[in-house]
Amino acid sequence: MAHTRVETPAEVRASEVVLDRIAISLRPIGAPMSLGLYALAAATFVLAGLQLSWVPATEGKNVALVLLGFAFTGQLLASVLAFLSRDGTVGTAMGVLSLTWLVTGLILFRSPPGATSDTLGLLLLLSGTAMTLLAATAAMSKLIPGLVFLVAAIRFLVAGGYELTGSQGWERTSGVLGLLLLALALYAGFAAGLEDATGKTVLPLGRRGKGKVAMHGNLVEQVNEIPNQPGVRTKL
Repeated sequence: MAHTRVETPAEVRASEVVLDRIAISLRPIGAPMSLGLYALAAATFVLAGLQLSWVPATEGKNVALVLLGFAFTGQLLASVLAFLSRDGTVGTAMGVLSLTWLVTGLILFRSPPGATSDTLGLLLLLSGTAMTLLAATAAMSKLIPGLVFLVAAIRFLVAGGYELTGSQGWERTSGVLGLLLLALALYAGFAAGLEDATGKTVLPLGRRGKGKVAMHGNLVEQVNEIPNQPGVRTKL
């Protein structure tokens, strides 16, 4: 039979004294999701232009510079700010996206026009798998961002297929998915920006569960899990 340990009055009093001396400070920041989604839109648009031959293959290095200068930088910043605002799922998704664009841009920049890379193909398959898992997690609180991450995942998987096979069918399909991702990212970025600017939902993001509480719950509902979050608890 398991025995429950009962704290002594001295231990209870010591705990109360310690709790009275602990203060957890929260710092409001601007919502970073719009920045990350607009950076995603830029990356998927210029890369789709290259894959659909709207941009000649000789412009590959310029596309790489957009991925490095706009997408990687913007989504890395969004990732850091998302972690600081205690949204680990969005922070991780933006981090995976930013690093994927970084590697894609670097390989594209140093490769001859029209070349493919098996190494990049394997990375894209891994990134696509990771984004699929993150999409499932994000959809538990925000459906539209979850859908954005899912389409990004499928786009990465198809692009990985192109890099591994060199098939133009895979390339064209990836480009078309890139345009779909562009539309979703622009919508979600605009909706998130409107929420941040007005303090209320204007365009639906499919908030539910904790995502709905975050926007419509009172302060007590939103902070009652703070003592058990990373940065406060003793272990991750």
